[in-house]
Parts: sequence; structure tokens; C-alpha cells
Amino acid sequence: MVIEYNNALWRVMTINHITPGNWRGMVQTKLRNIRTGSQTENRFRSEDRVERVILDQVQMEFLYREGEEFHFMNTETYDQITLPKELVEDVEGFLTPNLQVEVEFFENTPLNVTLPKTVTMKVVETEPGNKNAAVTNTLKPAKTDTGMVIQVPHFVSEGDVITINTDTKEYVSRTK
Repeated sequence: MVIEYNNALWRVMTINHITPGNWRGMVQTKLRNIRTGSQTENRFRSEDRVERVILDQVQMEFLYREGEEFHFMNTETYDQITLPKELVEDVEGFLTPNLQVEVEFFENTPLNVTLPKTVTMKVVETEPGNKNAAVTNTLKPAKTDTGMVIQVPHFVSEGDVITINTDTKEYVSRTK
């Protein structure tokens, strides 16, 4: 959720509703400023008024990276936009050409890039698997085609295509 508070746009990261005995209820929140990225905690009482901001969510396709800029295309209108690295740095390791993402806009200004729940990536570098390894949760590092390093099971080898959870940045499965 995005709110307008103190003349700025804030993304609500966490919410904790507190009802202390005979006192009035309040909501403890952790907020992140959309423009600056700074974080703060704030306690809202029932009398406080904030305005919820509705963002336009547009399906876009990641095209390519050029230096510090990332190029996306609207899948309906074919309009192209360029986003700076600061806007996509949280998700840049997952961005592969032709990946479908959702870009959030406020008054025609892009604010955030949201990834799908899982993405598939190719493993370009990893240690060879150990055939004597027991079936346990032992993991080894693997480098993907975007340069991101994640932990994978020992049976994953170079050239394999794997599915990764974008929320936890963890290996999900091997893909054919």
C-alpha cells in the first residue's frame, strides 16, 4: 500500500495494530519514502488521517540494460521507457531480456518494478556436484546468467535452467 503523508509518498512496509488495555487503538507502521528510499517508523492514532494513493500498474517487458539505464516496453501500447538503476536496484539481478514485470506509476512517473513470483535463469558457473553427497539440505553457490549468485543443491550443474523465488531469492526447482 502507498500513502500520502506529510506531503510525500510512502510505501507501507509493515503494519502492527496495537490495542493497549483501556487506551485507544493505534497502528505502528514502518514506512519507506518512495522518492528518497529513506525509512521511518510512525504510529498512527484513530484520529489521524492519511490518503491512500492508487498507483497505475502497467504490464511491461524488460528489453535490455545500457550502462546505468534499464529499458522497458509497455506490452499493450509498445511505448518504451528508460528507468535509472536506483529504481530497479532491488530487482536488477532477476532482469533477463523479455521478462514480464509490472511497473507502478504515479501521475506518469514510474515508482517501482514488481517481479513475478518466480523466474527461470541459466546457471553459468558452479562447482561440480559431489556424487557422494548425502541427500540433505547442503547447498553450493551458483552464478546465473545475470551475475546473481544463489545457493543451489549439489545436483545442479553448469548449463542447467533453474527456477528462483523472487521474494526469498532461493532455488525452487530445476527446469527443462
